[in-house]
Order: sequence, then C-alpha cells, then structure tokens
Amino acid sequence: MNSSPATEPDAPDLVCQLDNVQGMVDALTCVRWKRHQDALVELSEHGIVLIVEESGCLQAKVYLQRELFTKYEYGAEGRPRFGISLGLLVDCLNTFSSPGHSNTIEIKYPGPDMELLLKSVDTLNSCIYSEIRTRIPETSEWDYNFEQAGTAPLTFTVKSAALKEAIDDLEWPGSSVQISLQKSPPCVTFRGEGHGDLQIDFMYYANTDLLLAFHCDTEVSYGYKYKFLKATTANIPGNVARENRGSKLTIGRGGMLKVQHLVSVAKALAPQVESAGYQPPSRIAYIEFFVKPEETA
Repeated sequence: MNSSPATEPDAPDLVCQLDNVQGMVDALTCVRWKRHQDALVELSEHGIVLIVEESGCLQAKVYLQRELFTKYEYGAEGRPRFGISLGLLVDCLNTFSSPGHSNTIEIKYPGPDMELLLKSVDTLNSCIYSEIRTRIPETSEWDYNFEQAGTAPLTFTVKSAALKEAIDDLEWPGSSVQISLQKSPPCVTFRGEGHGDLQIDFMYYANTDLLLAFHCDTEVSYGYKYKFLKATTANIPGNVARENRGSKLTIGRGGMLKVQHLVSVAKALAPQVESAGYQPPSRIAYIEFFVKPEETA
C-alpha cells in the first residue's frame, strides 16, 4: 500500500492519501491556540511533522506517521520544509470533512508555484480541490533541548479530560501555575496564584482512575505562565476527552515541561475498534508540547 516510486524530474516531493480527514483536523486543532498562527511543515520518508511556536516559550509538534496514510509516495531528497498558515490549513481540511462520513483526500507537495495541493478522491459526482500558498520558512527555530532531569524520568499520566478541567479551573489573569511532584505520598499538585490561590491535588493511590501513572524519584516544583500551560489543553478535541485517553506530562532538566496527547486518526465507523476502546498505534497522531518554566528570581 505504501510505496516509494523512482524519482522523476517533475515528480512531486510527496503524494499521500488519508481516509479520515476529521482525524487530521482534530490533531492539528490541538495546537491551534490562536486565530492567526504560522506553522512549519517538514516532510520525510517517515511522515509529516507540523511545528508551531510562541514567544520562544512554547512549542508544539504534530507527528503524522506514514502509517496513518493509505498511500504515501515520497520522492524528495532530504527533508523539504515550508511555512504555512495553520488556520488556513485547518479551515481547508474542514471543507473536505462531513459528519458521519470518512472522506478520503489526496495531499500533494509542491504544486507548480510551491503550493500545498488538496483534492477529494472518493466523491463520484463532484471533486473538491484546494491550493494553499506556502512560504519559505524562517531559518531560526527554538531549540527546546528536552533532557531527562535525572536517572529516571519525572513523569505522570492523567486523564485528558481531568487535566483540561484542572487547568481551566486555575485561570487567573496574568497568573502562573506551579506544578509540583511529591515522592511520598505520591502526588501531583497544580497550584494557581493570582487574585487568590487555588490548589488541585492528584493523589496517585486515591485517584488511580484519574492519575493513571506516576513516577518520581525526587521532589520537584516549577512555575509556568498560565497562558502557555492552557494552550497545551485548550483545544483537545471532545472525542479525545470522551474516550478518556491519558495525557502524559514529563518534567525535564531545568523544569522544561513536555505534554503528550494521542489523537485517533482511525477511519470512523469501525465498531470492532470502538468496542475495544483501543486504536492500533499506526492509527494514532502524536501531539507534543514543550513549555519553558518561568524565570526564577
């Protein structure tokens, strides 16, 4: 199904097809935290990576592995990169998606003028076609340099819906949120400070239905600007929250926070998959956020 044809002089760098447009929209929506947002797209033989950044303090990546696609023909040398409007890309993809139907689209890059080309391929009576202008990406890119804090990772996994609700509850204008991991008793604490204080505790043994996994061999506590922390959960699709997928948070060296979500890109209307509550790894898009901690005085 997946193939890599011989390179021709005018062959595109990439031609791929996806049978669940809504899944791709869900994945990209996770990292769309403002209306006008530029993104960097990198293509490779392994799949597509989309990167967005904010103020040198927040970075997000969407990994669309080649196994997500029903067709993935890659003919480029190296890894082509281009800039694109994330909002425009999501809005265009939405025109190919209809409720209750898994539309198949073809994605091609580059077009005659370096556009990203989208085309519906499974409609009998009509064809939707879209050209999205791309641009030369900026050469500078924030190096998040995420490293493990110690000999073992400082990490915990919490239900996505519970994480989103906790962060929403901690909102104070211009505030920060302190995230603390305590070894004994094992506990994760979110503490918001603004016009008042609010603290939310996830006790590992008391809330195993919410705090799914916990590993901490040393106590740590770091503060993060609220608007950047909120961006990591604000646009989690409703279906992700309903399916109660776990979101994994890891605190790295210097307090760098990594937040990981899983978004299903499996074709809709697959009862055998839904009843099991499990999607094969090849049908999952991986979302990663990196948040720098606040500077301490």
